[in-house]
Amino acid sequence: MQRPQLVNDEIYHIVIRGVGDLAIFNNEKDYYRGIFSLYEFNTVAPIEIREQRKKRESVKAGKQLFVDERVPLIEVFAFFFMPNHIHLLLRQLKTNGISKFMKKVGTGYANYFNKKYKRRGHLFQGKFAAVHIKTNKQLQNVFVYIHTNGVSLIEPNWKEKGIRHPRKIIKFLESYKWSSYPDYLGKKNFPSVTKRDFLLKIMGGEKGYRQFVNDWIKHKHEISELKDIILE
Repeated sequence: MQRPQLVNDEIYHIVIRGVGDLAIFNNEKDYYRGIFSLYEFNTVAPIEIREQRKKRESVKAGKQLFVDERVPLIEVFAFFFMPNHIHLLLRQLKTNGISKFMKKVGTGYANYFNKKYKRRGHLFQGKFAAVHIKTNKQLQNVFVYIHTNGVSLIEPNWKEKGIRHPRKIIKFLESYKWSSYPDYLGKKNFPSVTKRDFLLKIMGGEKGYRQFVNDWIKHKHEISELKDIILE
């Protein structure tokens, strides 16, 4: 798929995948490092993770106040981490902001992963894929698609056979930590990462969003409805 031109103030569905479908998250520490990367690399300035950790340790110890001086490249509206790939819904704020952000995240996390697991070479499969979200309908659909991506962790063949246990899926997704979905339900999972106010208005607040997702899981779950925003 040809990647669209990335324009300021526009919204894009982004996917980055492990090379050869390699698992890029092997344990809880890896997932936390991925979430940490989404937050820390979202800045126009160069970032040294080691120095950022020192600052945070100093803040925790009460030696200095936390001052967020970052000028963000993008806004993260939604994310979902799967074992071998990541889904993001981003709004670009600065020229080439998404490309710069994805390069920082990809390089920074790959360096961490390769050092930890004593491996060499590329961790991610080429450049990230992107779809331009142009309408409110697409925005609603991509929200559902990103936040229900984990259905395949419970029911691997759901796209062919449909969702057989919707209550089990709903419970799983609402408690799945490596996603922005809990934040949209008011659980404060990773509130510093996700900018949710804009989309909560469109989705009818926390209650409306939960209802929208649950209705899709229980009654629709037609993959054909999402074809214009899917990145596989």
